[in-house]
Amino acid sequence: MGETPAAAPTTAATMQAFPEPGTSALDPAKAKTLQDVVDKVVASPDSPSGSRGATAAVVTDRWIWSGAAGTDIRGTALRPETSMAAADITKTFDAAEVMLLVKAGKVDLDKPISTYLQHKLTANNATVRQHLSMTSGVPDFGNDDYRELDKAVTAAPGRHWTREQTLSYHTAKVGAPGSDSGYSNASYELLGLLIEKVTGQPLAGVFRRDLAAPAGLRHAAFQDGEKPEPPAAVDNNESCGEPDGYLPCRAFASALAAGHGLAADAPTVARWGYQLYGGRVLPAELVSEMTKCDGHYGLGTELFADALGIGTSYGHYGDNPDHTSLLVVVPAKKVSVALMIADSRRDVGKMMQELTKALQPLLN
Repeated sequence: MGETPAAAPTTAATMQAFPEPGTSALDPAKAKTLQDVVDKVVASPDSPSGSRGATAAVVTDRWIWSGAAGTDIRGTALRPETSMAAADITKTFDAAEVMLLVKAGKVDLDKPISTYLQHKLTANNATVRQHLSMTSGVPDFGNDDYRELDKAVTAAPGRHWTREQTLSYHTAKVGAPGSDSGYSNASYELLGLLIEKVTGQPLAGVFRRDLAAPAGLRHAAFQDGEKPEPPAAVDNNESCGEPDGYLPCRAFASALAAGHGLAADAPTVARWGYQLYGGRVLPAELVSEMTKCDGHYGLGTELFADALGIGTSYGHYGDNPDHTSLLVVVPAKKVSVALMIADSRRDVGKMMQELTKALQPLLN
């Protein structure tokens, strides 16, 4: 994980459904203040809060805006509709799908995940809720695990990986259920397996049918079941070799598909945040359930304090080689903001602060 806005203390949002997202473009004179922020990001590409390229989008109940500046790592100019690897933002889709299965009576949040899925990493009887909230006791893959995965990807970057194959590389010690797991990609690969077991369908197809289509997401790809449509910002991952149309390549995209597989443009990510956290994909009470937490992480959702200066917000951060993203939704303002940069290990939280600072007067 990289730097994000400061986390909120225990929070439980009381959700009311947002109205339809706006369709009118923001007045150009007002839009310039937002574009200026994106331009500032690329003006100092080597600074902690700069990047070689950036795209951003805002969705409100009245208007929409998107902008872009700079290039990807290969020097191709970015456009607002340029897809990047949204990485961990995929976890919001996992959580939303699980909540739909809860609504349908097919999954119980407080039953052990082993009720639905038998695996060596489910033997501690942690619940579905605990896996969603990173409190299952199942830690992330260890450093050695990731090194071995990287070697395997380098050997065959065009290979399709199953979740079982990826999880076979997990060697970290499993703790007691209910304990803090830290940030666990392993839990979300298990949740991907859970969704596939319960629905009987591949994960990408389930996300498309149940979430992307109802939310009107036209430029999202759930890799490697789907391939990003052009334009897409190319990665420069040495393990992947030459670009193959996936971000960063098919092996990486499929190896961690459940928690990292999404590729999308900023307008799509912002629309998703508005539709999800605005109670337009799930009933408002289930969205409220997703935002409850005893720290900074709810159910597939990061909660942020008012470090952005725009009100209590939540969403998710994403980190992938050469791409970093941040989705922020402010329910009190009925606004969703997405920022995507063509770099890794940069202070995307600081960049978002600048964007929301410019945004706030436009919401009044």
